[in-house]
Amino acid sequence: MAIYLDHAATTPMFPAAREAWMNALDIIGNPSSIHTDGQNARRLLEDARERVAASLGCDAIEIVFTSGGTESVNLAIKGLFWAAVAADPERRRILVPRGEHHATVDTVAWLEQHEGAIIEWLPVDECGRVSIDALTEALATHTDVALVTLLWANNEVGTIQPVEHVVALAAKHGVPVHADAVAAYRHVPIDFAKVGLAALSVSAHKIGGPLGMGALVLSRKATVVPLIHGGGQQREVRSGTQDAPAARAFAVAAEHPVANLTALRDKLIAGVREAVPSAILRGDGLARLDNNAHFTFPGCEGDSLLFLLDAAGVSVSTGSACQAGIPEASHVLMAMGLDEQEARGALRFTLGHTSTLADVDALVSALPNAHAKALRAGLSTRDPSGGTR
Repeated sequence: MAIYLDHAATTPMFPAAREAWMNALDIIGNPSSIHTDGQNARRLLEDARERVAASLGCDAIEIVFTSGGTESVNLAIKGLFWAAVAADPERRRILVPRGEHHATVDTVAWLEQHEGAIIEWLPVDECGRVSIDALTEALATHTDVALVTLLWANNEVGTIQPVEHVVALAAKHGVPVHADAVAAYRHVPIDFAKVGLAALSVSAHKIGGPLGMGALVLSRKATVVPLIHGGGQQREVRSGTQDAPAARAFAVAAEHPVANLTALRDKLIAGVREAVPSAILRGDGLARLDNNAHFTFPGCEGDSLLFLLDAAGVSVSTGSACQAGIPEASHVLMAMGLDEQEARGALRFTLGHTSTLADVDALVSALPNAHAKALRAGLSTRDPSGGTR
């Protein structure tokens, strides 16, 4: 049986969430219809909205269901930016820490190219944590800041960001903050109302819910310009028929008891270090997600290790992009100060609700042989045409 240690990519649905989803599919009716069947679907949908809201510390009206984390991030960043520009055409600056998820990186790049946004990249430290000094200076220096956007916890190395501190600093200048909490949701406590965010993005399939379902938590006080126009079903922010069965399954997953994976994660970290003493743990040693263990392996391609472990029946992730077979260094690790060769030797191990000590033992058992083979293969070198040899 394969050992699955890539829960940060997606985690299996909880059986209860799957059952709720299947049962809800038998309910006929569009939640926007006013007849009895439609209102039955509406009750199912709104019950799910309240339950998801409770898991995030917000009001039900602040939950905007989306197709997942990427849409939520796009709606938050583009919507807040467009609203800021509409209110003041000079407010075009977006403050973004380096090492963000590509949903954010590509969104702000699009706004820069097509909408005249000014992107100011904030440095991060060797753990991937945003520089508070740089943020403070940027907010004090520029009067044209439209928003700040950052990960609640880094999806690659697991470092938890000082979100409350960031929001407090931005609030002094009247700047809204969006947090991408896709990796953090259900792994760290989230109280949307207490923190004072303008918007927060989450995804259902990361917590044992269905694929294709997520949410943007949008403060009552926040204004966004919508991405999708049509029926205006959700506060005129997101149009389209709402998926009541998927929302129901999302709610069940959001209420599922949270397993603390810290002890198992620490056993994994200790096991990797014993199996490969040269492996280097990346990210914060303490303020990190309870399910994340991210290492670099000097002298190895992360992709080689991934494929060798996969052949041994262990699924992991490099945490970096690989396009057309060309190894690419993680932009997160590069932002943390690693050089390209160091960054290319990365592997991310992430745990979930199905993970066991036996899974960790299987990884630790398979790792030395995979590492030895990857070390013999070494790092590929680039030729002038951009390929590898």
